[in-house]
Amino acid sequence: MAESDWDTVTVLRKKGPTAAQAKSKQAINAAQRRGEDLETTKKWSAGQNKQHLVTKNTAKLDRETEELHHQRVSLEVGKVIQLGRQNKGLTQKDLATKINEKPQIIADYECGKAIPNNQVMGKIERAIGLKLRGREIGLPVDPPNPKKK
Repeated sequence: MAESDWDTVTVLRKKGPTAAQAKSKQAINAAQRRGEDLETTKKWSAGQNKQHLVTKNTAKLDRETEELHHQRVSLEVGKVIQLGRQNKGLTQKDLATKINEKPQIIADYECGKAIPNNQVMGKIERAIGLKLRGREIGLPVDPPNPKKK
């Protein structure tokens, strides 16, 4: 046992600083004092939910008064939706629930503020039983033809 030295310590594994410790102000100052190179990068839109935000270009296009504007649902279509919904005895919320959309979408279509979406228009047509597209706006939707034998 003469070879054992009680004063020496052997470190088998030393973990580096965690990410939070490496980014701390204290760690940055210590690295600067040692003369190490530091690199700082800023993440673009980190920690933000940018999934459903309107981009600046879309907002600009909405405000545009010239020929660059979104096509809106006509007031005639809005009135047909409103009459068809009332004839069925549905509120805007009931109709929205029936077609699996938000009530605000129905309100926008009835006011003429909505940008037409063929899927939504088709759902509304089936729910109220009136055509909303083409030349026959306001006429009843033809039931699907049964197979002729």
